[in-house]
Amino acid sequence: MRLWLKDSERRPDPAPVATDDRKPMLIGIALWLVALAVLLLFMPQLTEAGLGGWLWTCIAGIALGLIGILYTHWRGGRR
Repeated sequence: MRLWLKDSERRPDPAPVATDDRKPMLIGIALWLVALAVLLLFMPQLTEAGLGGWLWTCIAGIALGLIGILYTHWRGGRR
């Protein structure tokens, strides 16, 4: 097995696959929203146990998902 090929020996790169990345991100955001709703139901018990930071984890997941959707929309517009 050779680790390096000359440019003349290489096969051409495959064409990029067109995917819709928004669907998995929307599903992920929906799951984070469900988790946030469940945590809000049990908020008094969580604060007593010192686990109130889990709420911020859900909020961060939702925020990052929204940023991802905005980025894929912006990236799709450039193509």
